[in-house]
Amino acid sequence: MMNWIFCAMVGLSLIFGLLGGRMAEVSSAAVGGASRAVSLSIKLLGAMCLWSGLMEVAQRSHLTEKLSRLMSPLFRLLFRGLSPTSPAARAITMNITANLLGLGNAATPLGIAAMEELEKQNPNPGTASGHMVLFVVLNTASLQLIPTTTAALRLAAGSAAPLEILPAVWFSSLCSVSAALLAAKLFELWGRRRRGMGK
Repeated sequence: MMNWIFCAMVGLSLIFGLLGGRMAEVSSAAVGGASRAVSLSIKLLGAMCLWSGLMEVAQRSHLTEKLSRLMSPLFRLLFRGLSPTSPAARAITMNITANLLGLGNAATPLGIAAMEELEKQNPNPGTASGHMVLFVVLNTASLQLIPTTTAALRLAAGSAAPLEILPAVWFSSLCSVSAALLAAKLFELWGRRRRGMGK
């Protein structure tokens, strides 16, 4: 889908640049934008390598298992029936930790691994289980403790205090996660009632 959106944006830019007689500005913006994108990627690379490396160290030092045990009361409350020591719980813990640190890129493969593990325990393969839906909801809600990528972007843009947005990030994360969990639980309850009525 994103490929089509980007193709449409490029196509519309070319069409309007041609119709408005501003093809020179369009080509200049394309070349300048590509150069700035490479520069920004290099600036972000250091922060991403640092936090991704820390996540790898945490995994190899079995810190994730300790985090999984620490978060087990929360897991028992949210993911009822899922063992806190299972591979799925460990993958979910790593994913949530990466999201808390604002590392969306590092969280993506961990999220895929978590979904694969949850699918192995799914009683109805091919249909999302309650655990899978809840996990996707938590990911989409964007729970963040340290917005690493956003802070790196602000620093690259010249911000003198890139982490001054922390209170706003914490408040918005709390609101989004609370709303997402409430919606997920309400729809789960509604689905159970409908299935009960169908029987």
